[in-house]
Parts: sequence; structure tokens; C-alpha cells
Amino acid sequence: MSDSLKHGVFPTPEAAQRLTIYIGESDRWQGRPLYEAIVLKAREMHMAGATVLRGPMGFGADSRIHTAKILRLSQDLPIVIDIVDSAEKIALLRPHLEKMVAGGLVTLEDVKVLIYSPSRKQS
Repeated sequence: MSDSLKHGVFPTPEAAQRLTIYIGESDRWQGRPLYEAIVLKAREMHMAGATVLRGPMGFGADSRIHTAKILRLSQDLPIVIDIVDSAEKIALLRPHLEKMVAGGLVTLEDVKVLIYSPSRKQS
């Protein structure tokens, strides 16, 4: 593995993997929200990045609807976590996820990173 991949910086274009984790907002791990625990674990492992998205509506394996509609406020809205990194880094994270994700869905797909760089301030 190149030094750039070890430190979470991709030379582009670069083959990578996208790990997508579907959980509920109320899911917890060791007293904290599960989505937060997963993102902090990814950061601790120097992964390239992680994004948490909160869904206004969804359902999972139990077919129960989770929604943010005013008349039907849910305390368990859908959460999606996307992590893109090298196959090697994703493989290192997977055993942690197997312990952390008790209910949900985890998918993995090959992707090609076209642009990956720190944000630049526009003048």
C-alpha cells in the first residue's frame, strides 16, 4: 500500500471501495449513538472520510415505517453512513462493524475515486 493511501489521501483516479451502513438513529454502541461511534472509529483508523446522512423516511427488515412527519414523529429515523477508502482500510474496519452493528444493513461496492482533496477556500 502506498504512503498516500496509508494517510487517507488518494492519488486520483484510484480504485477504492464504498462501505454503506444503514442503521436507525436510536441504535447505540457503548452509550453513544452508533453512527457517531462508527465515524469516530473510522477517524481513529485514519480512514479517508465518512459521511452520515439522516433520512426523513424509510423502513428496514421489520417493515416498520420510520418517518419525520409532524403527526408521526419517529425517534428512530433512518441513518446512512458512507465511507470510501482503499479495500485494505475497509477490510480493517469490517471486524469492528461486525461487533457494533446489531441490526441494520451493510453493503460494499467497488468505486473509482476521481477527485479527492482538502477543501479550498474560494476567493
